[in-house]
Amino acid sequence: MYFSDYHVHSHFSDDCSESMEAMVKRAIELGLKELAFTDHVDFDYPDPDFPFLIDYDRYTEEFNAIRDKYKGSIDLLLGVEIGMQPHVYSEIEGLVSKYPFDFIIGSVHAADRMDFCSPDFFIGKTQYESYMRYFENVLENVRLYSTMFDVLGHKDLIVRYGGFDSTDVDWLYFSEIIDEILKVLIKNGRGIELNTSGFRYGLERPHPHPYILERYKSLGGEIITLGSDAHTAGHLCADFDFAYSMLKEYGFKNICSFRSRKHSFIEIP
Repeated sequence: MYFSDYHVHSHFSDDCSESMEAMVKRAIELGLKELAFTDHVDFDYPDPDFPFLIDYDRYTEEFNAIRDKYKGSIDLLLGVEIGMQPHVYSEIEGLVSKYPFDFIIGSVHAADRMDFCSPDFFIGKTQYESYMRYFENVLENVRLYSTMFDVLGHKDLIVRYGGFDSTDVDWLYFSEIIDEILKVLIKNGRGIELNTSGFRYGLERPHPHPYILERYKSLGGEIITLGSDAHTAGHLCADFDFAYSMLKEYGFKNICSFRSRKHSFIEIP
């Protein structure tokens, strides 16, 4: 039995065509108690074919109608996945302050105004240099956005991209900056997510790498959510059995539930 999925997209995300209702129906079939819709908002995303912008007046209208329709069967949470870039701070601040979000994922989908799906970010950099520059951007953003998000999304997303022969790098090479990112999160009362989409991308593991998960726990991190990053109903709760076992293996006893951006702890099923 699964409790929740805290990273779910709908047709409001430019890279998803699944309806909210289809996601909800599947979540109920799975026996979920909670489902958090976290559609993409990436101001000034570098790829013009994917603007990742949402009319939240229309969004909340549909969300509220679906939530009311299935009230009593599942708790639906108003969430968002914001793409953090330093130069869009005012836009993100305006969005976060305007709408009553229950939960916010802060992610880094682009760095130095280049998205990772494009080869531009990797030109002239080795694999280690590319990854380090990504982590430098993550650190800058978690410092800047401070408490404007609740958990950091897929902390090692960069490994999906670049076309390198292997993602099996020496994580100790990045130990100092990874620890600094985690310390900033913990100091500010922010958490991380365990995102199972890594399996869909052929990584044979979730995000983040077990090394990062272990460091977060060792440094005193407790706030953690579990998300599939589903873009189709069939991906809801994908590989959650593995994820639950992994969390327990690394000493986590709880996952987090959110309401009005306040977390509570739920024992891992």
